[in-house]
Amino acid sequence: MSTAARQGSREVRAFVGLGANLGGDLAATLRLALRDLRALSGCELVAVSSAYRSAPVDAGGPDYLNAVAELRTCMKPLELLDALQAIEQAHGRERPYVNAPRTLDLDLLLYGQDQLSEARLSVPHPRLHQRAFVLKPLLELAPDLQGPGLPPLQECLLALQDQAIECQGAL
Repeated sequence: MSTAARQGSREVRAFVGLGANLGGDLAATLRLALRDLRALSGCELVAVSSAYRSAPVDAGGPDYLNAVAELRTCMKPLELLDALQAIEQAHGRERPYVNAPRTLDLDLLLYGQDQLSEARLSVPHPRLHQRAFVLKPLLELAPDLQGPGLPPLQECLLALQDQAIECQGAL
């Protein structure tokens, strides 16, 4: 029995998008972020997708390296968001303007089958189904995954063929 089950907490399957396009060795940055996710109390890192290189969408700057991590967590959504933002900040994340290039970006993509719309957090991530750099690694981990309130994710990915993305292999 998991710790969450023993403590009466609800254990949830969550997916986190990882991305970086500043700071040198992007793969090393994502590996360090995964180390930090593994260390989170109340979370278990279940799986990690391959890394994917893609051009920024709706932004400028260098190409991104992206991946998706699957977590099993008993943290509440905003508690998990705070933990993700603390990891970003520890890696030098700054937010000078919307869609600015970043040393590390951690997005809570899905939190079980929950739908949440608050000032600080929307789940599912509002643009998840419009970004090949999110869908490709997400569907690599869970090909049959369906997000609550979203169109079929495999169909969404097919519609994004114009967004160039290249698999870089395992992190």
